[in-house]
Amino acid sequence: MTTHPVDLRSDTVTRPTPGMRRAMATAEVGDDMFGEDPTVRALEDRLADLFGFPGALFVPSGVMANQIALRLLAAPGQEIVCDAEAHILAHEEGSPARYGGIQTRTVSGERGLLSPETVQRILRTGNAYTVGTRAVALEQTHTRAGGTVYPLETLRALRRLTVRSGTAVHIDGARIWNAHAATGTPLSAYGAPVADTLAVCLSKGLGAPAGSVLLTADEHLARARSLRHGLGGGMRQAGILAAAGLHALDHHLERVAEDHDHALLLAEGLREAGCSVRGPETNIVLVDTPGAEDVVRRAAREGVLVTAPGPDVLRLVTHLDVGRRACRRAVEVLMAAVHADRRDKSGPAQTEPAQQRKESEAA
Repeated sequence: MTTHPVDLRSDTVTRPTPGMRRAMATAEVGDDMFGEDPTVRALEDRLADLFGFPGALFVPSGVMANQIALRLLAAPGQEIVCDAEAHILAHEEGSPARYGGIQTRTVSGERGLLSPETVQRILRTGNAYTVGTRAVALEQTHTRAGGTVYPLETLRALRRLTVRSGTAVHIDGARIWNAHAATGTPLSAYGAPVADTLAVCLSKGLGAPAGSVLLTADEHLARARSLRHGLGGGMRQAGILAAAGLHALDHHLERVAEDHDHALLLAEGLREAGCSVRGPETNIVLVDTPGAEDVVRRAAREGVLVTAPGPDVLRLVTHLDVGRRACRRAVEVLMAAVHADRRDKSGPAQTEPAQQRKESEAA
């Protein structure tokens, strides 16, 4: 019998469930470029209501949602402040500069999170000789830091600071569902009260095949639509995709907490096996180990797929297609791959890791 791979590369690898496929197949559609797709409008209205924003725009991807938001808030030659490892910098092809002419100014936040004190020190009002800061970009949860969550009080304090300074706030909320599940904070509190623009992703955590929604003020919607069109994001009968998002909100939002439980299962299993594991806050597990790329290759040969965001870091992401049994198998395979890599690098004399692994398996 063929064993299915355990794919922990990202929570974007999920397949639509049978119920989601039925919702997509039966979706009522129209031409969204004319604003005539009723399912798209229903999704936009639903999310605007959930997060307390007056306006919403369905777009193909989270990258597009982020880049439209930044261009709404900052003009060419102006500046945004963000964490040095922010997704908008590390994973979006230099788009703020390439498409928006926007300067980015970075600071290293603790676990990817910016504090009000740090932001206050680096905000620039701007004058005839100095570029002024127009927006602060935050990430909820922070991907490269391992799914860390901004506390609501920190977001509120940052909002108070930016209001006083006349600076806008954008939140890249691709995994805001995980922050909600981890803290119990209402989605409405994570929305309009603490941000001028918010991008939420339907294919991370919720299991939809594509799509993100940009939430903003009504007066920005016409320009946001124009920017979407200019970036190639205009869609026609997009209700087929929007229906997946609506289904996900109805059926997958409440189960996101299960992914966090599975992340803890992975972390505890690997830690017991002697691995150095950072404690996960949500659904992302980071494992510090030398030769991470070699471990990735070894694990892949055994049907466990993970990534290496750095030379000495493994990343595992749980999602609705990975259950407890799959997580236990992943622990066994990764445990063997890590220890095999250590033996290769240290020589045959060091046998302790293998002994630890046998003891863990027996337990």
